[in-house]
Amino acid sequence: MTAIREELIPSQTSPSETAAEDFLRSFHSAHPEAGSLRERLAEVRRSIAETGTYRHTTAELSYGARVALRDSGWCTSGLPWRRLKVRDLRGLRNASAIAGECFEHLRLATNAGRIQPLITVLAPDSPESSGPRIWNEQVVRYAGYSLADGGVLGDARYQGFTATAQNLGWQPPPERGRFDHLPLVVETEHEGVTLAAVPRDVVQEVPLEHPDHRWFGELGLRWHSVPLISNMELLIGGIRYPAAPFNTWFVGTEIGTRGLADDQAYGLTRQIAERLGMDTSTERSLWRDRAIVEINRAVLHSFDAARVTITDHHSEALHRLEWLRSGRRPGGSAPAFTVSKAAARRARSGSDDRPAPEARVTGRREPAAAERDASPEERNRPRYDVLARMSRRCLGTDLPQE
Repeated sequence: MTAIREELIPSQTSPSETAAEDFLRSFHSAHPEAGSLRERLAEVRRSIAETGTYRHTTAELSYGARVALRDSGWCTSGLPWRRLKVRDLRGLRNASAIAGECFEHLRLATNAGRIQPLITVLAPDSPESSGPRIWNEQVVRYAGYSLADGGVLGDARYQGFTATAQNLGWQPPPERGRFDHLPLVVETEHEGVTLAAVPRDVVQEVPLEHPDHRWFGELGLRWHSVPLISNMELLIGGIRYPAAPFNTWFVGTEIGTRGLADDQAYGLTRQIAERLGMDTSTERSLWRDRAIVEINRAVLHSFDAARVTITDHHSEALHRLEWLRSGRRPGGSAPAFTVSKAAARRARSGSDDRPAPEARVTGRREPAAAERDASPEERNRPRYDVLARMSRRCLGTDLPQE
C-alpha cells in the first residue's frame, strides 16, 4: 500500500546542476530585478555539493509554478497565469496539517463561486527524506460502492479507491448515496497513510438542472465546483514537489461527458436518452450523442445559474489551438506538472499494484455474458466509453495508462 519509498529514485531526488542552472537562467531572464545570477548560481552549486539539493526562493517557486501551469495544457482559457496565487507551505510535513491546508485551499479557491486559481506547494523530496503525497486524484471526489448485482452506486471510476479507503478505516455515511465525498488520503514518510474527512462546509456543490426539461432537476444530480487536482507532481529546476495541489476551473465536458455520461463513471447516457424519448435500440439514432449534449447543456446552465465559474469545451479547444500555435513546449528541465503511473493507479484503485493483464484496457479480458450473447455486429461495434477514452488521450487529458 505504501508508495513513497518505491517512487524515490536517487537521480530524481538529487537535482542536477544543469537542471538548476537552466531554471535559474530562465527565472533571472524573466526577472532581472532578482539580483545577480552569478551569485545565485554559485550559491546553488555550493548547496548541491554540500547537501545534495538546494532551496528555491519564494519568487523562484512562484515563477516555476506559474510557468508549469502555463505550459502544461491544464491552464484553462481566461486564466491570467501570471496572477496565479502561490501558497508556499514547504514547511509542512505532518498529514493533519497538510489535509487542513488542502481544505483551506478549497475554501479560498471557491471564493463564493468566482473560482480563484491557486496552487499550494508542500514539502519537496530531498536526498534524506521524501515529501508528502496525496493519493486522491482531486481533493473532492465521489465514492463508488460495489453492489451485489455487479453494479456500482456512485462514481465507478473510484470503486477501487472507495474499497481501499474502507479497508483503511473510512466509514461511509449510514445511508450511502451517489455523491458521498471520499476522504482525503495523505501519505508521509514518518506517519504512513492518514485519512481525513473533507469538511462539508468547504465543498460548494451545484445542483444540476436543465434549461428546458424540469424533470432533469428531479434526478438529484450535482457536482462540486472546484477541480482541485492533488496527485500531480511539480518539477522545478530539478527539485520535485510530490504534493502541490492546484486548481483552475471546470470545463463543462469534464463533468458532463467524463463524469456523468461515461460508462466508466456514472453512466447516465441511456437513462437521459430514455427520459428524452429517444430510440436507444439502434446507434443510428445517435441517441448517445444527443443525450450527452443535453447533459452538458444542463451542466453549463446550472453553473451559470449558480454564478460559479466554468468554461465550455469549444472555448477550450480554441484556447488549446492558440497554445499549440504559441510553440510553448516544456523542455527537458523546464518547470512541469507530471503524474506517475503509480500515482495514477493509486488515485483510482487505492493501490500501486499493476492491474492483471486481463483487467487492462489494452489487454485481453473475458467477455461478459451480454457480450457473448450479442450478435457479431454488436460485438464488433466500438464501445462509447472506449472511444471517449481514446479521444481523451488524443487531447492529452487522460491519466497515464499501462
